Amino acid sequence: MSDISALIVDDSSVMRKIVERALRQAGLSLVNVHEAASGVDALEILRREKVELILSDINMPNMDGLEFLRQLRSEDLAPEVPVVMITTESSEEHVKEAILAGAQGYIRKPFTPEQVKERVLPLLGAV
Repeated sequence: MSDISALIVDDSSVMRKIVERALRQAGLSLVNVHEAASGVDALEILRREKVELILSDINMPNMDGLEFLRQLRSEDLAPEVPVVMITTESSEEHVKEAILAGAQGYIRKPFTPEQVKERVLPLLGAV
């Protein structure tokens, strides 16, 4: 798999590092990892940086993951980039809302590198 740039959006810096480590353990060769603590920060990064993968928490202050996803799509930022939502939410309603807003998948916390591999690699054509 070629080197990719990823954007990890989560209000917890520890969780952003956990997600990055899980991506690497899943076999992704990450050349650049951009981090954002909110949807607002993530949009700013995407206005100036190109990424091949976005992973975003749903529950965040300032702008949650669902609103970030809606803004991302409405501004047509990264239109071809797969977005995977990461959530503690177990409700099917949140998952449906994320998919309707344009997410290609979701991962529930806590997760394993194997789950990340199963959900993310197919979106990058790396199966």
